[in-house]
Amino acid sequence: MEHAARRTFLHLLGLGASLVAGLATAAEEVPPTPQAVMREARRSVLPDGIEKAEAVRIGGIDQWISVRGRHRDNPLLLFLHGGPGFTALPTAYFYQGEWEEYFTVAHWDQRGAGKTYALNPPEAVRPTMTMERMVADAEEVVEHLRKTYGKKRIVLVGHSWGSILGVKLAQRHPEWFDAYVGIGQAVDVPRNEALGYEATLQAARADGNAKAVAELEALAPFPDPKDAARQLVNLPKERRWLSRYESYNWRDPSWHGAEVWRFSPDVSDPDMVARDAGLDLSFVTLWGAIAQVDFRPVKRFALPVVFFHGRHDLTTSARLLDSWYATLQAPSKKLIWFEDSAHMVHEEEPGKVLVRLVQDVLPLTRRK
Repeated sequence: MEHAARRTFLHLLGLGASLVAGLATAAEEVPPTPQAVMREARRSVLPDGIEKAEAVRIGGIDQWISVRGRHRDNPLLLFLHGGPGFTALPTAYFYQGEWEEYFTVAHWDQRGAGKTYALNPPEAVRPTMTMERMVADAEEVVEHLRKTYGKKRIVLVGHSWGSILGVKLAQRHPEWFDAYVGIGQAVDVPRNEALGYEATLQAARADGNAKAVAELEALAPFPDPKDAARQLVNLPKERRWLSRYESYNWRDPSWHGAEVWRFSPDVSDPDMVARDAGLDLSFVTLWGAIAQVDFRPVKRFALPVVFFHGRHDLTTSARLLDSWYATLQAPSKKLIWFEDSAHMVHEEEPGKVLVRLVQDVLPLTRRK
């Protein structure tokens, strides 16, 4: 009995030591970061899936391109981000991840933006940032994607500033694309800016916001066609109130982009610092050319076109798109209104955007 009791005691002592050791090991383990969890959770497990993020030599500099999709045979889609400089990659995992079920989706950080900004000396890139250079970069990106992934044609999607690049590409190379999809489509930028300013001032007056009214009235005339430098200085001031009165996100002017970025598996804190710096660089260098864009003379597309537009969008006027759309001729065209959105349609109504991409755009990739 005494011998048996001793064995039992030693056994329990061993279990206790093992338990203490296990607890100590668990205490030393560092829990995974949210970014690491998201990265692992969306890792492709299919043999024909695509996950590729790399710097590619475009226009004489290194530019960042990320490509993801569940099946290599799916149509290829290039998303042209807005801004200029407002890269989509930080929030794409949350708002656009489901696109990868039906398309191979490419995100490109444009010259002077995001990860591309971080890859190159800003002082060397600044002189090259012109409208023509940005369009030429986009052409090279499309050619790279078509060659790399063996696609004769791809789907081209442009948001906001990206819709300016998108129209120019679609006009120059319709044979490269299954369809052009404009989200928050820019049409007549000078008139667009005037309409946005007028609507914001009216909203501020209706709200009894004396501070907003005073600051907006001080900007008049806005935009200033005679003073490009003054217009550039005044733009952030006008945008502050335009955003406050729900131009970017309908009924949610706070927007949750910053919180979504924090958990992104695709970007780091230094990437976000570069993104902010790239936004500043892009606006200063490109706004003069953007402010003169007017697509009203464009009356014909030689490829199918689809527009996704927020009914409440003031940043790219819903009213101007409606008028322009009525004048357009194309092999097929469609204007889809998003009644619960302003400018950030793909983030405000991501489910509806996915459905309409599958219903209205995916069939266009099967045309001969």
